Amino acid sequence: MTTFMYVSLQQEDRIAQYTLDPSTGALDHHADYPLAGMPAPMAVDPEKRFLFVGRRLAGDFGLTGFSIQPGNGHLEQLNSVPLGGDPVHISVDRGGNYLLSAYYYQARVGVHGFDTQGTLAPSPIEWRETGIGAHYIQTDPQNRYAFVPHIAEGNHTGVNAIFQFQFDADSGRLTPNDPDRVTPNTLEGPRHFCFHPNLNVLYSSNEQGCSVSAYNFDSVGGTLSPFQTVPTLPEDFDEYNSCSQIQITPSGRFLYAPNRGHNSIAGFAVDQSDGSLTPLGQTATEPIPRAFSLDTSGNFLYATGLESGNLAAYHIDQDTGGLLPLDVYPVGQGPMWVSIIDL
Repeated sequence: MTTFMYVSLQQEDRIAQYTLDPSTGALDHHADYPLAGMPAPMAVDPEKRFLFVGRRLAGDFGLTGFSIQPGNGHLEQLNSVPLGGDPVHISVDRGGNYLLSAYYYQARVGVHGFDTQGTLAPSPIEWRETGIGAHYIQTDPQNRYAFVPHIAEGNHTGVNAIFQFQFDADSGRLTPNDPDRVTPNTLEGPRHFCFHPNLNVLYSSNEQGCSVSAYNFDSVGGTLSPFQTVPTLPEDFDEYNSCSQIQITPSGRFLYAPNRGHNSIAGFAVDQSDGSLTPLGQTATEPIPRAFSLDTSGNFLYATGLESGNLAAYHIDQDTGGLLPLDVYPVGQGPMWVSIIDL
């Protein structure tokens, strides 16, 4: 088994590939793949056969698919399809048949089919209006429901809610659930989320609230109910900050969310009985940590600096959840997404 990392570099129109040493966390640059159009969000199908990329250049919005070669992780471009909006996030459903996408400025979500060779359908199955600030879309672990967080502020006033959909895994269609959304009591601005690997709990990183919210997930009805919100910042920090992505370790014991402004990674211990969070503090990282990822073992964390063009590597202490700095790698300008897979 070999571990590979892919980094989309929006300002350099390329995807960089690295090999990852699973014993040390060290990275070795392996290859580059040109992709015009400001590549940003990426998604890999569950069988790790295909990598999809959203292109965010105005006038050339689109999706591009690549096949992943089993032995060396090399990418071979398949096809590209145009979009009627700017894709800020994409994900593959749990069945590996559909590519879901979210559009902040166009206030929409989309669903595209792709065939067994990874070729994307030219037209979307869904092109559904939701609200300004749509920033993420993903199905639940059983592939029956989909959730779409919308931030609270920005260039336009965001909806400040997580939209709730029923997802038809046979057709790829989305149907609003009842209720169709869950709304925080304050302007938290839910942005990205992740599911606990063992509990029916969903965690949202809140862009404007600079916090993480925990929601109980009703896996039968497909609805969310909040039960905790915890700040990502130290109490004495009063400068501008916003949260970005969020990930949980495969063990479900530790959760991390970057701070853009404070320029740190906030860590949390996760109670294994109810999913509640206990803050572990913040670890300094590269300026404007928009994109980050954990390796598949949960032993290492990698955070990119949108301003610095560097990627910082950390070892995760499996007893405490603390982050030990390892090395910093110059990856290129405009790192927008980090994907790590084992082949």
